[in-house]
Order: sequence, then C-alpha cells, then structure tokens
Amino acid sequence: MANNGSTGDYGEIAQNGLWDNNPALVQILGLCPLLAVSGTVINGLGLGIATLVTLVLSNAVVSLIRHQVKPDVRIPVFVVVIASIVTAIELAMNAYVHDLYLVLGIFIPLIVTNCSVLGRAEAFASKTTVGRAALDGFTMGLGFLAVLVVLGGLREALGKGTLFSQAHLMFGEGAKWMTITLIDDYRGFLFALLPPGAFIGLGLLIALKNVIDARRKQRRGAVAVAMPATNSPGAAA
Repeated sequence: MANNGSTGDYGEIAQNGLWDNNPALVQILGLCPLLAVSGTVINGLGLGIATLVTLVLSNAVVSLIRHQVKPDVRIPVFVVVIASIVTAIELAMNAYVHDLYLVLGIFIPLIVTNCSVLGRAEAFASKTTVGRAALDGFTMGLGFLAVLVVLGGLREALGKGTLFSQAHLMFGEGAKWMTITLIDDYRGFLFALLPPGAFIGLGLLIALKNVIDARRKQRRGAVAVAMPATNSPGAAA
C-alpha cells in the first residue's frame, strides 16, 4: 500500500503497519534502540510503549496542523512536535516508572531521532486525516513494539533462561511473580545478550517473515491458477 493513507481503508493501514511495512522488519528503522534495549521482555515493552505513544500523538498533531504549516518549514516543525511529545513521555516515565527509566536511559530521548517517527509524520500524517494518521501511528508503533518484545523474549530466554524478569520495574513490586524461569540453575548464554546476539536474532526474525511472505504469495498464486481451471466450461462439463 502507498504511504499516503487517503486512498486506503483502515484495514489496509493496520496491515501495513503491523506486517507489510513493519518499521523493524521491513523498513529496518530504529535499529539502535531495537538492538540496544531488547535484552529482556520488560525493557523492550517499556521502550515499545513509549515509541507507540509517540507515534500516535505525533501523527495526530501533525495531521491537525498540516494545513497551517508551510512546506518549507514542515520538517523543523515536525521535529519540534515530536521532541515535545517525547519530553513529556520522558518526564512521565521518570515520575511513575523511575527504575525502568534509569534502565532505558538515553534511549528514551533518542526516540526523537527514530527515523520511523519522523518518516510517518512526513510521508503519511501530513497528507491524511487525523483518524487515519492516529491509526497509522498506532499500528506502526504496535508493529515495532511486537518486534521489541519478541526479540527481547528470545534473547532473555537464551541469555538468562527466564521471561519477564524484572517485571517490577514496570508494574511495581507486586509483579515479581510474573518472572518465568524456563531452566533451573541455567548458567546463561552471554552471546545472546551481547550486540552480536541482537543482530543475529533480528536477522532470524526478518528471515522468518520473508519465509512466511513467500509461502503466502505461493499459496495465492496456486489459488489464482486453480480458479480459472475450476470455472472453465470443460471443468463444468
């Protein structure tokens, strides 16, 4: 689907953000935070939610002001909008999930420089209605969040033998029960927690998506070939 959502329905916009044009698996954007903080599920979930909220709000605001912003200053204006939203999110995280805020560190303000955020504002939100822009931000953010969580789960499981460790950083002390120990007395696999493990893990996810897409395309081709044969006069006779 084209980036301009004015010609697409909401289902197409959702499929585009979640799968067909996923920021992490197709556009390959936001790799720095994606690879740096995806050591655990909780870290990925925290940064993913912050990015999702940024995308929804920035897309909506850009769509609202698109007719008032002159073309020659649109990029600086979009950056100011995004930076303001990220600053508010950073302050909120510092106030309400301070321990997680400390763990994520510089990668929260760096959401401002995430190419997928500015890219959606420029390529999509500035050309369509508020509803479509907000949905695009939500599905793009959700697609990015899903990759962060899956990659974080993969690396945490291999590296530590757990899932949802340090859940209390996001959900409070009462959430310590959420930690799942997959292997008792697991010594860990350090490579999975290091940057090379993140690159390999992301590469495997991209490869898996490509395999799924290839098989779906092959099945659609087989159905398209079978339908004319089924509907031909000879077949009916």
